[in-house]
Amino acid sequence: METVSCNLCESLNLRPVYQMPDILFNPQEWFSVVECKSCGLGFTNPRPTRAEMGRYYPPAFYQYFETNQAFHAQRYAVEGGYLDDVPGPERRLLDVGCANGDFPRYMAKQGWQVAGVEVSEAARPIEDFQVFRCALTEVPLNEPTFDAITAWAVIEHVHDPLAYFQKASSLLKPGGRFVFLVTNFESWASRNLFREDLPRHLYFFSEQTVRRYMQRVGLELTKVDYSNEIYAIRCVNWLRYLWYRLALKRPLQWLDLPERPQAFFERLGRADLRAKLQYVLQHPLAVIDRSLLPLFELLMPERIAMGAVVFVATKPRESHVRPSAEK
Repeated sequence: METVSCNLCESLNLRPVYQMPDILFNPQEWFSVVECKSCGLGFTNPRPTRAEMGRYYPPAFYQYFETNQAFHAQRYAVEGGYLDDVPGPERRLLDVGCANGDFPRYMAKQGWQVAGVEVSEAARPIEDFQVFRCALTEVPLNEPTFDAITAWAVIEHVHDPLAYFQKASSLLKPGGRFVFLVTNFESWASRNLFREDLPRHLYFFSEQTVRRYMQRVGLELTKVDYSNEIYAIRCVNWLRYLWYRLALKRPLQWLDLPERPQAFFERLGRADLRAKLQYVLQHPLAVIDRSLLPLFELLMPERIAMGAVVFVATKPRESHVRPSAEK
């Protein structure tokens, strides 16, 4: 484990936000989220080192991409829509965190020349297009090469977002587009409701902190799209959060959350009607919360209700990048 300063401004002036366990693979291990008081960047601190990170990404993590193919096909179409108007007869795309390679394959069918970056050894081998099996920062290219670079739910996983943003900027052609999806630290889901995937999620971004990053690396932020259409990170337990905050006058903690339905049914060993009724009787507030969640999402501002956000940035025709050592 390592303790770090703020990646954006190097400040050590931090405040604790919350603690929660690794609910996917190591529930006995707890992690803390902090926020930089100087710039607002959120991050896991302390965190696993790069050398330790592999055990938090077992092969089961990548099985997600092999399930619900209809959903993924729809998702790739939405993601590809952010690049529909990129000009050029021989458009080149680099997909960072390409996993098993399905999104680049989809884009290849749309006429793009594709390449990928995937650091994990647990992802499937890819032979039908070029894949750099290293971190983006170690890709052995140093010239503007690509018309577009994408990173879908990747940047929150890396140990040095600034270095990733700098490398993406350097690899983009003038006028090129960088599209990336991250979790939204302004949302209740991320900031208050423990919906982040710790410790795989290392950084938590807001529009304000992303604008500062883009300015640092010479990119212009051109679009901010708060949406759960690609990855849904919903404000489950929003009603419980309000109850604790307004009625009980204390912060909601991880241990205050109700048992998740899936965990409840697994513990019972069944998910029949009787088990569902039993869950309703034991957790009535959770059931009301889920029932009213669509109304909450409709009435609340998008930056509060949507747990994911897509940022679109463009490299100016004449780039003015600040030196990387400048803070």
